[in-house]
Amino acid sequence: MSRSWYILNAYTGYEGKIERTIKSLLEKSEIDPNVVLDVRVPLEEVVEIKDGKKRTRMNKFLPGYILLEMDLPELNWKETCTKLYKIQGVTGFVGNVSRNDRPVPIRPDEAKSLLQKSGIIKGEKQVHVRQSFDIDDVVKITDGAFASFTGTIKEINLEKEKLKVEVQIFGRSTPVEVNFLQVEKTK
Repeated sequence: MSRSWYILNAYTGYEGKIERTIKSLLEKSEIDPNVVLDVRVPLEEVVEIKDGKKRTRMNKFLPGYILLEMDLPELNWKETCTKLYKIQGVTGFVGNVSRNDRPVPIRPDEAKSLLQKSGIIKGEKQVHVRQSFDIDDVVKITDGAFASFTGTIKEINLEKEKLKVEVQIFGRSTPVEVNFLQVEKTK
């Protein structure tokens, strides 16, 4: 036996309920806590900018999937998997063709990436910004060297979460690159 991460497929919207059910079954020892070691719904922190206000919330970045860390035995694996399949909303394991197949773990680098993204293990924690900016929107810079300047958005880079804003400095149009979090829309 060796510890590995598996991905359990579920109905979208049932992830939290299934996570709580598995944890409850572990507490009652209906599922062996030496086999199912951890259960997580993959969440990431998202900063939303709406009406000039920043709101932080947790967002499922893999809807319909649950991460399970298991130390699945070679012989009696079906017993644990059958109990998991009986939970309402569970459809199976990712990578399995049938419920009679032994679940396939994800690669360690995939597991590390997913766990870092959700903040379960330390790494580069990424906060995603959900924006509602458009080209030619007028924005006020709220942070950084150009705080209190007002300008027009000329370019949006979603991957880097940056904006090119054209501001007036000494009567001349000057492009300035700022982060999504450093600006707010003006009305």
